[in-house]
Amino acid sequence: MGIDDKVNYTVIHHIGAAKEGVGSMTGDQGLKREGQHEQAQAILQEAGDRVKDAAADIGENIKDAARKLKEGFSKE
Repeated sequence: MGIDDKVNYTVIHHIGAAKEGVGSMTGDQGLKREGQHEQAQAILQEAGDRVKDAAADIGENIKDAARKLKEGFSKE
């Protein structure tokens, strides 16, 4: 996940929080729910990106371990 993604998720989350707050203060339940939805969406998108990053790291670790194992067998 790049810095641009993190900034984007943070901005969406804060805009959602602002909408939720304004909706609560004005009694506009639609705006409040819209803000809650935007916050949840930003959190889920960020979590999805973290999972993708973790999966990529695991894949790289497996490749590295396989390479080291192959090199170990080649030296004997």
